[in-house]
Amino acid sequence: MQILRCPAQLQLLEETLRKSLPTTLPVLGTVMTVARGNPASHEVLVDSWPHFHIVLTRLRPEEHRDPRDYYTNQLAVFYRDKGALQALLEGTEAVTRARAFQILGMQDGLDEAVQEVASARGLKVE
Repeated sequence: MQILRCPAQLQLLEETLRKSLPTTLPVLGTVMTVARGNPASHEVLVDSWPHFHIVLTRLRPEEHRDPRDYYTNQLAVFYRDKGALQALLEGTEAVTRARAFQILGMQDGLDEAVQEVASARGLKVE
């Protein structure tokens, strides 16, 4: 996953996400916040740039205070390809099993993908 920090990249991502409202809403707000100064210490990650399949927003890892606090460890996701979501959940450092988290998204298939990966790893999902 690649962290977007360049204002021009964030602006282009924001414009792209606006075209797919309302499904992009969970990540669009954070992209806008980061592009305008990032007072909340979030980061925006994509699988590739500029042709991305998945966008993930999260609090910067150094800002995590409690690994059991899934409210603080909140992730928002938008994906164009369910396979990209599966890959994100199964094998990247962007989503770690070392801390509890909740994942927000508005797309069909998100719940099923999370359940599949969790059951394959023997993890509990609430």
